Amino acid sequence: MDNTASTSTNAAQRDLEQLNKKLNSVELPPELKEKASGMVARLERMFSQGFYSEEFEKVSHYLDWIVKVPWQGRVEKPIDLTSIRDSMDKSHYGMDIVKERIIEYMSILKLRSTKGLGAARAPIICLVGLVGTGKTTFAYALSEALGRPIGRIPFGGLGSAQDLRGKSRLHVEAEPGYIIRAMCDAGVKNPIILLDEIDRVTEEARMDIMGVLVELLDPNQNNRFLDHFVDYPVDLSEVMFIATANNTGNLATAVMDRLEPIQMPSYTDEEKMHIAQEFLFPKSLTNAGMDASVITIDPELWPQIIRPLGYDAGIRTLGRTIDGIVRKVAYMVVTGQTKTVHLTPDNIKSFLPKW
Repeated sequence: MDNTASTSTNAAQRDLEQLNKKLNSVELPPELKEKASGMVARLERMFSQGFYSEEFEKVSHYLDWIVKVPWQGRVEKPIDLTSIRDSMDKSHYGMDIVKERIIEYMSILKLRSTKGLGAARAPIICLVGLVGTGKTTFAYALSEALGRPIGRIPFGGLGSAQDLRGKSRLHVEAEPGYIIRAMCDAGVKNPIILLDEIDRVTEEARMDIMGVLVELLDPNQNNRFLDHFVDYPVDLSEVMFIATANNTGNLATAVMDRLEPIQMPSYTDEEKMHIAQEFLFPKSLTNAGMDASVITIDPELWPQIIRPLGYDAGIRTLGRTIDGIVRKVAYMVVTGQTKTVHLTPDNIKSFLPKW
């Protein structure tokens, strides 16, 4: 055998050894382990016949994913209602009704857990409200309080149920769907998975996507969720799903039956004023690397800052307005025009958006 052939043979043998090592690096379900071992054994036979390299990439790619799926690991942290409340208070001002509903839901989970009854998996929390009211942030606050990693699946513009369920590995460049990828990113069997803006899928794919959602949210079905790429049932029954939507009009009845909608109220001007002064303005200063003494704002200006262009239910526009003020002041400081700025009724308009 010449040196080139010998080198190729040794490289192939090393590749096969790496596949076997990868396969044995985690504890897989017995049936899946047997299936994957059969794929590697087939590769070894193909190698002896000279048809090795093309198939190797497919098998290696498949093994890369199935060893990432969290078949066993989970977070065992007990549910602490005080910690959950503190986390929500830190991320959201007001919203007491929403917080109470979530605490009640978590109380059921805690009660079932202490009695060894397993997780209460239905109904699923669905936060419904206008843009900027803090729906997504609630999910991250829960993730922090529960110590569970979170995976976010954006449904805005989702155009195919295959995006959720994956494509068969027979297709070129096939990969798992968003559900399995979120599980892999989380690395545990019981993460929080945020189904963000489930009402914003494309009209053409709405029916198929709603069908996948029914399966995901149904405790009688989601313990054997089948991703087309993994091609083996994955247990999602321990996942805490949290959904968000701007409205529920576009959601299928079967999906709504599995959800517990919690309406997110709009922020009042008084609440916005507190949020702006206590949270958004200090955060914007910190992000800009600016000392709090650089900008002084007359108290009577806050209503005008809150509503420069009219009413807005959420706080995103308010955050952008405050960021814009800080940017303008930062430019003035950096270019040597001033060291401090005092915002008054006489000059406030030059710092507010004009469109």
